[in-house]
Amino acid sequence: MMLKGKQSWVFQNRPVIEASAVSGGPFEGNGRLAEDFDIIHEDLWMGKDSYEKAHTLLLEEAITTAIKKSGCETEEMEFMLAGDLINQITPSSFAARSLSIPYFGLFGACSTSMEGLALGSFIINYNGAKKIVTGASSHNAAVEKQFRYPTEYGGQKPPTAQWTVTGAGAAVLSNNKNKEGKLVTTSATIGKVVDLGLSDPFNMGGAMAPAAADTIIAHFKDMEIDPSYYDLIVTGDLGRIGQETTYELLRKYGVMLQRERFEDCGLLIYKEDQPVMSGGSGAGCSATVLYGHLLKQMHKGIYSKILVVATGALLSPLSFQQKETIPCIAHAVSIEMSD
Repeated sequence: MMLKGKQSWVFQNRPVIEASAVSGGPFEGNGRLAEDFDIIHEDLWMGKDSYEKAHTLLLEEAITTAIKKSGCETEEMEFMLAGDLINQITPSSFAARSLSIPYFGLFGACSTSMEGLALGSFIINYNGAKKIVTGASSHNAAVEKQFRYPTEYGGQKPPTAQWTVTGAGAAVLSNNKNKEGKLVTTSATIGKVVDLGLSDPFNMGGAMAPAAADTIIAHFKDMEIDPSYYDLIVTGDLGRIGQETTYELLRKYGVMLQRERFEDCGLLIYKEDQPVMSGGSGAGCSATVLYGHLLKQMHKGIYSKILVVATGALLSPLSFQQKETIPCIAHAVSIEMSD
């Protein structure tokens, strides 16, 4: 049976991550993981006449590059699963228009990368497709304009705020029977919406931490394993405040992670001297760090088993204006190097 426990899937056929690719903006090009990007743009416009069109370009580039690296053609992709943060996920939908791949548009806010990887793996595992491409993206100027203030406004942010990543990450999944020496997805835990009443849009990490902890606890309970099973557990974009809060919540509920094996994509992507306040965020944060940096680390043998827990704040400008609190979610996917 594929369902294990209450909210986890086991991928018995172990879908293969054939290839991945990431694209990014100039700020990411000056970051800690710059060498792990396939494409870096010199400015936020990227030759387009709007930030939203630049956002679409990021995802198109990541997807087409991942497909090329996999040795396949775009026409071989049976489904595309992707999403972003912009109203009605238009950058992803417009990318799907250009690529002409049968398309599932996803919205999980910053958890979209793992939502796509989990659903893509589910489809492959049950022989619903032979080849799938999945990805997520964000663009700093486009997202800031929608959720906060246009960057030209120069609004000042508190230390709890995070910097939206300009980037896209994509991966090609397949039902390849030859799994030796390849990265495979082995399980996924689908998160519940958790809302503890926080309403500050400048403290997303604090709002998302309980959802991250809830999914991690559920994963270990459902899978009947403990944290020592993984070489690394990495959250999506909790930043400094959210990651520390999650760590303390896990310890409170008896999940004793080794601190050196617990990372956050929002803390990995930028350098210490970059003015990102509490760290990175955005749907492109976990997508670029996983599909660029972390998978390369696995291919190098640094990690053999990792659990990626992407977190998302499911608010909208309208819900914030109506004084709603911030519902949050986290989805986890385990990735292993196959023997």
